[in-house]
Amino acid sequence: QVQLVESGGGSVEPGGSLRLSCAAAGSMICKMRVGWYRQAPGEEREFVSVINGCQLRSYADSVKGRFTISEDSAKNTVYLQMNSLKPEDTGMYYCKAVLDWETYWGQGTQVTVSS
Repeated sequence: QVQLVESGGGSVEPGGSLRLSCAAAGSMICKMRVGWYRQAPGEEREFVSVINGCQLRSYADSVKGRFTISEDSAKNTVYLQMNSLKPEDTGMYYCKAVLDWETYWGQGTQVTVSS
């Protein structure tokens, strides 16, 4: 069983930055595929970024060049650094981990970008 706890959300103005954290328990992050997803009100949940085995990284086109996914294996935590935030980045951000064909989700952290 894997437990995921997100933190770091908040309210920022357009152009601002936030860093989200996803702390994992129950398995080492470098043995998993850990990703970030987001969901705006009334919209479906969408892919943002993923890191696979602490090596391979990928991003949605909408966040390339602005968001960076990274990890700290000592803290068993995956981060999402979000720069140049836009109003359309607003939503609930969820951490997802996949291990041995099992999928785990965190409870989410809210990000609001507004002037």
